Amino acid sequence: MPAPSPDAQALPPAVVDAVAVARLYGEPLFAMPTDLYIPPDALEVFLEAFEGPLDLLLYLIRKQNFNILDIPLADVTRQYLAYVDQIRKTNLELASEYLLMAAMLIEIKSRMLLPRPKAGDGQEPEDPRAELVRRLIEYEQMKLAAAKIDALPLLGRDFLRAQVTIEQSLAPRFPDVDPDELRAAWADILKRARLNQHHTITREQLSVREHMSIVLRRLQGRRFALFEDLFDTGHGPQVLVVTFIAMLELARERLLEITQAEAFAPIYVRLAYAPA
Repeated sequence: MPAPSPDAQALPPAVVDAVAVARLYGEPLFAMPTDLYIPPDALEVFLEAFEGPLDLLLYLIRKQNFNILDIPLADVTRQYLAYVDQIRKTNLELASEYLLMAAMLIEIKSRMLLPRPKAGDGQEPEDPRAELVRRLIEYEQMKLAAAKIDALPLLGRDFLRAQVTIEQSLAPRFPDVDPDELRAAWADILKRARLNQHHTITREQLSVREHMSIVLRRLQGRRFALFEDLFDTGHGPQVLVVTFIAMLELARERLLEITQAEAFAPIYVRLAYAPA
């Protein structure tokens, strides 16, 4: 008989795989370890996972194609309590929420068995299942909306953001200037320019005698004129002051008459002599 090849010696015999309980790090395990501890909760299997009492109730209704607006409470409650009995054996704290819903189902069923008197206005009494139906419809709508949101593409799960590495240029890149900072710098320059601005005062040569002649010419051929009409407001305050002084000088020389009928009445100016 030829000697077995080295590769054949490296493989375990087929009979070993047939009787091995398991493999640990590639080595066959023929018996369970005596010091192996398996927690009781490690072997629990839940065929259906529900997020709460409403989720379980909605599952039972949709699974059997019941009309949610006309729920057969007897059948649904029986199936609901069967599931609650299963979870009570393993997790009493989790079963407390489901027991509260079970009590609500039994109460609704008992209210449906009792006669329901009509309301005072003659209307039909409200169906005891109405509040439960409303809660189930709202829960189903929220569950469907959450499923639609979960179906949307998610970054890191359905797609990744593309990243491109760009080599930086060796030339220094100065930071951008904010428009508000540029505006503040320009305002500071204008402020300093106003502080250094030179103000030149010039002396304007105005003649009182010349404005006396101007006032007399304006009154020629007129019986009287309003006091404010004799001032030319289109010129600066210097001209107005000289015109007022010219009128006072003419009144002092009795060439003008300044009259007023009463207090706060208009002031009139006229020539003090009748022209030839």
